[in-house]
Amino acid sequence: MSALPFLLLIGAVCAGYILNRVAAKSIRDRGDRLHSMTSYHGLFSALLILVPVLTFILFWLMLQGPVIDRLVMAGLPDGALGERGAGATQLVLAEIKSLSRGQVFGSPEEWKVAAASHLSQLHQRADWLLIVAVAALSLLLMGLARARVSADFRARQGVEGIVSGLMVFCSVVAIFTTIGIIVSLSYETLRFLKHVPLSEFLFGMNWEPQIPLREDQIAAAGAFGWLPVFLGTMVITVVALVVAVPVGLFSAIYLNEFAPRRLRAVVKPVLEILAGVPTVVYGFFAILVVAPAIRSLGQSFGLDVAPNTALAAGGVMGIMLIPFISSFADDALSAVPRTLRDGALGLGATRGEMMTTVLFPAALPGIVGGVLLAVSRAIGETMIVVMAAGLIAKLTINPLDSVTTVTVQIVTLLIGDTSFDNPKTLAAFALGMMLFLVTLMINIIALRIVRKYREAYD
Repeated sequence: MSALPFLLLIGAVCAGYILNRVAAKSIRDRGDRLHSMTSYHGLFSALLILVPVLTFILFWLMLQGPVIDRLVMAGLPDGALGERGAGATQLVLAEIKSLSRGQVFGSPEEWKVAAASHLSQLHQRADWLLIVAVAALSLLLMGLARARVSADFRARQGVEGIVSGLMVFCSVVAIFTTIGIIVSLSYETLRFLKHVPLSEFLFGMNWEPQIPLREDQIAAAGAFGWLPVFLGTMVITVVALVVAVPVGLFSAIYLNEFAPRRLRAVVKPVLEILAGVPTVVYGFFAILVVAPAIRSLGQSFGLDVAPNTALAAGGVMGIMLIPFISSFADDALSAVPRTLRDGALGLGATRGEMMTTVLFPAALPGIVGGVLLAVSRAIGETMIVVMAAGLIAKLTINPLDSVTTVTVQIVTLLIGDTSFDNPKTLAAFALGMMLFLVTLMINIIALRIVRKYREAYD
């Protein structure tokens, strides 16, 4: 039933497009000169129906559930909830929803069965009301769009106005989403700093986010120094970039300039397949193949290698990042004007000299963008680190030791039933804020590099 309003909307959009286009075409066939093409008249009708009706459907579906839940809970018999708290009330509502779906456990009370029946009826009525409202609103907008069709109507400007409004709306949503993320992180971080001093968080050498459950508990005071977690993130990121950047750049240079076309047509799609492999698959590969191989190789040289190492996690993560760097670098090299290549070759430069002195510097902004994307992916990766590097935070730069990252600790702290009134849980938001600031600094540095070379080669 929930898909029917969307199907109805699609049908109305198609009908509005055809109706207005046929009407505009009939005006043109009579000999009148149209201001806009017939396709713009159809697009104007389609957009005029699509945008308001789709917005209406989304808001309806967003509000339908909470409103119906309130109506059901308000219609319960007096004394049914008694002195239940908020959590117990939510459990009752969940049981009523289960009964409405036919999932009966035990012998529920009669008032719960009646409430479940009432809930199902309200949902059915809401679904039918939505269908009727979508049909009425679509017909109304279709009639308004049809009435606008005339020889002098500026349909193209109308279409451009609607599309421009959508782009402005999307931009505003993106801006306010970013502001919301910053505000929420800042608020929770300030709450965390009320429990843990800023100096301890920034310069502490131990990360043990534990809290005592009773006053006489030993070894649960907690240590919230983020340096071991951040250092582990940097170690794994550096290992990943050491693997990914040279392989990605050299493969992009070879495929773009030196490889035969037939080889490029085969190798490039195969290389980009790596970008679609789920990260959990890379994690299995790291823990089942790479980590045992590194441990066996280290033991043969007499080295002490941990079962989970930063080298295994970073190396496999580097393999995952190769397609990103290679694809961005190849696109950047392809975007360099052909005149620069021909000019360098015409002056007597070899293809290798042309690549290193002309083509590569000119494509550097796009290459930096690819490397920046790889850095962001490496810093934000979680699954590979959990499976191949471990969960224990250590203040070490040894890639043969087990380390952890910021994202892994955030996930670990927020797993299970969380209470946002203790430093253990709030530490996740503090780590998120520091990760946001570090990523922001990396972006600023990358933008400076990009602007510098764009000024030189544009």
